[in-house]
Parts: sequence; C-alpha cells; structure tokens
Amino acid sequence: MIAFNKTTYISRRAELKQRIGNGLILIFGHNQAPANYPANAYTFRQDSSFLYYFGQQQEGLVGVIDVDNDQEYLLGNDIDIEDIIWTGFVPSIHDLAEEVGITNSAPLAQLQQMVNTAKAKGQEILFLPPCRHDLMIQIGDLLGIHPLKVREAASVRLIKAVVDMRAVKTDEEIAEIQRAMAIGYEMHTAAMKACRPGVTEKEIAGIMEGIVASKGSKVSFLSIVTMHGEIFHGDPSLRPLEAGRLLLCDAGAETINNYCSDNTRVTPINGKFTQKQRDIYSIVEACHDLVIEKARPGIKWMDMHLDVCRLMTDRLKDLGLMKGNTEDAVQAGAHAMFLQHGLGHMMGMDVHDMEGLGQVYVGFDDEVRPSTQFGTNCLRCGRRIQPGWVLTDEPGIYFIPALIDKWKAEGLHRDFINYDLLDTYRDFGGIRLEDDILITETGCKVLGEKTIPYHIDDVEAFINS
Repeated sequence: MIAFNKTTYISRRAELKQRIGNGLILIFGHNQAPANYPANAYTFRQDSSFLYYFGQQQEGLVGVIDVDNDQEYLLGNDIDIEDIIWTGFVPSIHDLAEEVGITNSAPLAQLQQMVNTAKAKGQEILFLPPCRHDLMIQIGDLLGIHPLKVREAASVRLIKAVVDMRAVKTDEEIAEIQRAMAIGYEMHTAAMKACRPGVTEKEIAGIMEGIVASKGSKVSFLSIVTMHGEIFHGDPSLRPLEAGRLLLCDAGAETINNYCSDNTRVTPINGKFTQKQRDIYSIVEACHDLVIEKARPGIKWMDMHLDVCRLMTDRLKDLGLMKGNTEDAVQAGAHAMFLQHGLGHMMGMDVHDMEGLGQVYVGFDDEVRPSTQFGTNCLRCGRRIQPGWVLTDEPGIYFIPALIDKWKAEGLHRDFINYDLLDTYRDFGGIRLEDDILITETGCKVLGEKTIPYHIDDVEAFINS
C-alpha cells in the first residue's frame, strides 16, 4: 500500500526530471538485511528517497528515470511459488509500477543493459550515495566503481535536487508527521508516568516501544533513556532509577508510512526538581522557547543557534558558572563546555532528514558553511530556513566530567568559565528539551496536537497528578 495517491509520485518524478534536465537517474531501494543468518532478517526499512519518488515498500527494487527520453521504469524480480508459500501473495513488479503511475517495468537483470546503453550514448548516469554496503557493492558492479568509492562518485547535482525537494514538506507530509507526533505524545507521557525510583531505564524504553509497536509503527531511532543525560546517545540499561536524579528520554515514532517524530523530555525521578535542577532546566526551557519565538523564513539557522548560545551564556553567568563578555565567550567557543551539539536538524522520512545524502548538502550552501569550532561543528543545519521545512528545536546543557577535566587541565577559557563552581556540578548529568517545528510563511509552529509537558510546573503537576 503506497502512502499517497499515485499523482503525488508522478508529480515528484516530473519535478525531478525538470530540475535535473538530462541524464539517466538510478534510485535504489533497499534489500532485505540479515541479522545473524540469511533467513533471520532485520525489520525491512525502505530507502527514504526511493519511497519519496517510487512509493513502494518491497525489497530489491530500483527506480530508473531516463530524463533525456522522458521514460520511467520500475525494476525488480517477481516472486515464485516457493516465496508465496512463505510470505503470501506479493503484487507483480508490473502492478507495483502501475500503482505509482509507471508504465514500464522489467526484471532487475535488465538494469545492466540499460546502464550499458546509456554509457554507449555518452549519457550521464546519476545516483544517490547509498548507506548500505550491499548497495555499494551492487552499484560498484553495475558501474565499474570500487565499492568503497561509490559514495564519493554519487551525483552532487542529483543530491542537491533531491534535498531541495524533500526539504519542503507538503500538507500531506505534514499530516503524516502529525500522526507520528501523536504517537510520540503517548510514548513520552507514558514514560513520564512510569518514571519513579526502582523502575529501570530498560522498562521505560520498553513501555515507549510497546506503544509504537501497538500502532503498527516503529521507533524513528534507538530510544535514548538514561539518568546520564550528559551522554548524548545513552542507551537504556537495567540500572534502577534513583530518587533525586533526572531521567532524560529522547525518543520518537516512525509511522507506517515512514514519517518521523523526535522529542526529548527530562523528568525528576522522585517527582520534584531540586533548586539546582530547576536553575539549569529553566535556562534550557528559555532557550527552547526563544527558537519558537524567533524562528521564521529567511533567517540563518546558524544565527538562531548562536542566539541560543548567547542566551544560555547570559543565564549561566547569572548562576556564576560563566563570566566575562557574552559575545566574546560565544565567539571563543567557551559556551561549548555546556552545549556541545547543534540546535537542531531537519526531520521528515529520516529523523535526521536526508543526512545519508551528505549533511553538507542538506544543511549548508555557498552562503553558510559548516563551522570548525568545537561544539558548533556539530550543527547539522546552518543555512537560511524556508517555509515548509520541519526542524527540531533541541537546546541542552550538559556537565561532562571528562570534558571538565580536559579543559581545566589545559587552562582553556578560564576567562569565561568558573571551574571551581563547575566542579560542584560534575554529577548533575544533562538536560535537553526537544520539539519539532514547522517553518511557516511568517514564523514557526510547534507540531503535535498536544504538547508533551515541559514547563517546570507543568512537568511536576503532570507526574504527580
């Protein structure tokens, strides 16, 4: 079952042809991936760009667009009776092609002949960088490229065209993201209700992932559930939750049609924030809300990130953790003691939307280039934002003992950081607040019909109700 009407896929391919102008475009779907032996596979996940233009969830497909001759093809192999015994009926490649408005279908073996014919005519062959090694080998064999050189041989022209199209979400895509947000709301509120001393991180993660599975969906990335919020990708463990600490949950849902949500919430395990926790949380909360207030078309996301860094620095100065001139501190990168990642990333069919195509093409352009400064170099998007983009708003403050020790030993940024006071926060952990925003014509809108509680009083009231 395709996600949208066939006219959606027809118009997307037509626009791609117009943007590219000439050449033979190859867009590869994913193959089944074995977990530990061939018959025991991971849950199948189709390539997002293949889904965007060709819509079909079946494994082993390749979409071909001959721009010069205005022809489109869906290639794949029909299953036989032995496959049907194990998996049930699967539509023919011809039927799959017709569902998305393509009249030409063929066995996968014909792909090599199509490529050879294009080469003989001097036709440019364009493909996207694959993220899976089996496709690197498949493309390498097809085009005579060493598999490890396949990603760098991908067409930049095609990458940029796909990024520009996929970045702007249509109303039907936004509706699908809203469905993911509704599942995400259930996940996070269930986690907040279950958060209490003695429950394990694994139990919290299991509750959230059970909700996703019950909706016929899956998590949009491996759930981050941890009392050690200073570890960005902290996997849930069997460690029981401890009173007085904070639990950070960064998790999202991916709908059956492969659109994602991504939220982060921090919950006091015994139901009430300490004053120290409230002080840091309130800074992150203010930074989060600054984005909602200020984000609008035409501003550089790099500037939005730096505005958040300035506000965070000002507020940390109020607590005595930072000092000196705010602008000088941010320019020097001293704020990265506390915020070591970027403000947010694009989101859509990939929770880090299109990151596999090359982040330098997704989040940057000739006007705005990636930073090389520690912390800011992890910003995944810096260029001017546009209506229809969906971005995450996820500032955070983290106290990483190893980073504190390193910078202190090196005497780094002593003019801006109060190391004596900072040492008293070594066991604090970290706080991140994350929501997903749609850039509108005049500003931005937080997605989700219901807001997962995040204001301090609302969080305490919710978990104690």
